[in-house]
Parts: sequence; structure tokens; C-alpha cells
Amino acid sequence: MSEQEHIYGLSAEFREEQQLLDAARRAYDEGYRKMDAYAPFPVEGLADAIGMTSTRMPLVVLGGGVFGGVSAYILQLYASVWHYPHNIGGRPYHSWPSFIPVIFELTVLCAALAGFVGLIWRNGLPEPYHPMFNVREFREHGSQDRFFLCIEADDPKFDRQETERFLASLEPERVSAVDS
Repeated sequence: MSEQEHIYGLSAEFREEQQLLDAARRAYDEGYRKMDAYAPFPVEGLADAIGMTSTRMPLVVLGGGVFGGVSAYILQLYASVWHYPHNIGGRPYHSWPSFIPVIFELTVLCAALAGFVGLIWRNGLPEPYHPMFNVREFREHGSQDRFFLCIEADDPKFDRQETERFLASLEPERVSAVDS
């Protein structure tokens, strides 16, 4: 086994958010694609800088909403027209305006549930362990006042010496190996 297989990647620690943003852009321009950035607060433009593309979550939420609305309509249609028809107040059996509140509620409920489950699934949660927790500086400062860029070892362009040299050229506080 090579040494490269024993590490998750290399991380660079920065003090300022602009340094992280510039480093992420340079890393992406250099050809690195399997990387992640960590900041104690949202950084505008960071997702674009590391090459994150658009997400399919809106389609998941739309699918959940359509499923909820259609299933609510079919359920009410089945109950009031086919299974248990009653003439109430002289209305027709298929009185769709009275179906609207339930359709709306189930549309919103199923869309929210689909969004929640899709978000949990897409983010790989629950994840009680991440290799970045092995970096002492990340544990101590990652959620408080430092910014980290990690280039993963399974990136096609990753070469330990070259990547370490590249990260050092970005002028970080330190470059650390991330054990897997």
C-alpha cells in the first residue's frame, strides 16, 4: 500500500475568509475537483469556488409535493365517489372544491418531508465521524475562527508532494495531512 492510501487528503488552514475563497478558486483553476471547504459561517461564493454544481433538491421537493397532492385527490375521490358516496347538501359526489384544503395540506406535508429526507440523504447524514476531525487545528478552531480547504486523496490530480507544494503556495497558516 502506498502512503497516499493511508490519508484522506491534505488540508490548508487560513485565518481570513477571503484567503479561503481565493485558495478554493485557485485550486479549482489548477484542476482539483475532489475538495471541500470548511468555514465557521457561510461564505458567499464558496460553493461556486470549489465547483459545486446546482442541486436536484428542488426536483425532490417538487416530486414530493406532486405525490402528496395527487394522492390526496385520489384518496378523496375514492372515498367520496366510489367507496362511500353520500348526497350531502345536494352537491355532486365529485365536488372537487371541497377537496382543495386537504390537497393543499398534503402537498405541503409531502413536499416538506421529501425535502427533509432528501437533505439528510444527500448530505450523507448522520455522519458522526469525518476524517477532518483527525486534524487537531480543525477540532480546535474549525467552528470558531479558522477556514480550511481540504483536497481529497482520491482526486485524480492528487499527488502528495505536488499537492502539498501547491497548498503551501497559497500561503496558509499550515498544511496538514488528514488521516483517514
